[in-house]
Amino acid sequence: MQRTNEQQIATFTHISALSQFLIPFGNFILPIVIWTSNRERSAYVDQQGKECINFQLSTFLYLLICALIAVPTFLFALMSGGELHRHGHHFNVDHMDWSFTEVSIPLVVAIVAVILAGLIKAAEVLLTIHAAVKTSGGDDFRYPATIRFLK
Repeated sequence: MQRTNEQQIATFTHISALSQFLIPFGNFILPIVIWTSNRERSAYVDQQGKECINFQLSTFLYLLICALIAVPTFLFALMSGGELHRHGHHFNVDHMDWSFTEVSIPLVVAIVAVILAGLIKAAEVLLTIHAAVKTSGGDDFRYPATIRFLK
C-alpha cells in the first residue's frame, strides 16, 4: 500500500469515530470495520486503527464511570430531601426539608461528575480531530490517557 493511501485510511479511521453523533455506536462500528478490512495491508493503518479503537473504548469507560457516579448520587440527593409520591402520571416530592450537609455533598459530587463527563466528551472530539490531522501528515499519533485494550 502506498504511504499516502495508508495516511488517508488512517485519517478516515480516526474521523469515522465522529460518526457517533449520527449513528449510535458509530464511534466503535466504523473504525472497527475500516481497521479490520485494512490492517493486514499496512502496519501503519493497523497501529492507528488500534489506537483509535483503544481511545474510543477508554472514553466510553471513563464516561460510564462518570455516569455510575452521577446518577446514583443525584438520585440520593433528590430522595434524601423528601418523599416521592405518585399522583396519577406525575411524581411529586413532598416535605422538601433539605439541609445543607445532607444534600449538597452528593449533589456537588453528581454535578462534578457531569461536568467531568462533558469535558471528557469535548476532549474526545478535539483529540479525534487532532489525530486525523496528524495521521493525514503521516505522523504516528497516540492518544493521551488511553488504556491499551488492543496491543
